[in-house]
Amino acid sequence: MSHAAASPAPAGLHLTGLHLTIATRESRLALWQAEHVKALLESLGHTVTLLGMTTRGDQILDRTLSKVGGKGLFVKELETALEEGRADLAVHSLKDVPMELPAGFALACVMDREDPRDAWVSPHCAGLADLPPGAVVGTSSLRRLVLLREALAALGRSDVRIEPLRGNLDTRLRKLDEGQYQAIVLAAAGLKRLGLGERIRQIFEPTAMLPAAGQGALGIEICSHRDDVRAALAPLAHWPTWLSVAAERAVSRALGGSCSMPLAAFSRWESDQTLHIDAAWGEELRAVPLIRANAQASVNTLAEAEALGQRVAAALCAAGAQVAVPTPAASQP
Repeated sequence: MSHAAASPAPAGLHLTGLHLTIATRESRLALWQAEHVKALLESLGHTVTLLGMTTRGDQILDRTLSKVGGKGLFVKELETALEEGRADLAVHSLKDVPMELPAGFALACVMDREDPRDAWVSPHCAGLADLPPGAVVGTSSLRRLVLLREALAALGRSDVRIEPLRGNLDTRLRKLDEGQYQAIVLAAAGLKRLGLGERIRQIFEPTAMLPAAGQGALGIEICSHRDDVRAALAPLAHWPTWLSVAAERAVSRALGGSCSMPLAAFSRWESDQTLHIDAAWGEELRAVPLIRANAQASVNTLAEAEALGQRVAAALCAAGAQVAVPTPAASQP
């Protein structure tokens, strides 16, 4: 299994005028992301078309991702299109990309990050403290579940229920507007990218709701032998973001992380070359205090970023966090 990010700029390859096909999910947000990459590549002289696909993750909406195979369900069909030559690259929300890529695939580009934070969306409640008795809050994430549970406990709100919320962004907002939930928590990046920033009532600072590894960043996957595509993507890469998410993903990888584990990891630059990372681990079924750890280091390479993430993961484990054991569902393609 390959997990290291690819070199951002293959030596000696500076190609223009390629004919490229982007594999993408067909949700409105996924198509926005693919169109964004398409426009950037076309500005560099390439010809680009989109191949829209429906993934198993889009089809299975009656169960949580942690119960049916994890976020890899959103990328498997796109990887098949790459492998079969029907597409040259796939654009992903990086938080949806499994920590281990199958052999023969590479993360060839990480782009400049949008807002990595979580957003509180509610038609009537400005925040957690405003929820009515017996309110229901929706989230698709075990990470958000344990963080919300901790925040609600601090407010003495044992009456509030946190319920699963699946579907694409528009579906989730519709369920909120229909009154199925009093509030939902979503990634701010998706709302902002689709021009829905006005739906945000509150942005959670990372100190209150630590983001998921890679949240807000776009990653581009290719077949690892496609140096021509890697070279075409090199101008789109944002090195500070790539280093940040490499550290975050290293935390998750070291703990066997997937959507079946309540795990958060978020990096920020404190100076030109000092990367600080915070991480938190929790338990879905028990309301126990979260285990937290942080570290910082001078980081210039992907190897140094991953080493920093591994250091934080080791600190979490030393404090009692447990490495996840893959379940049959989580190991399915």
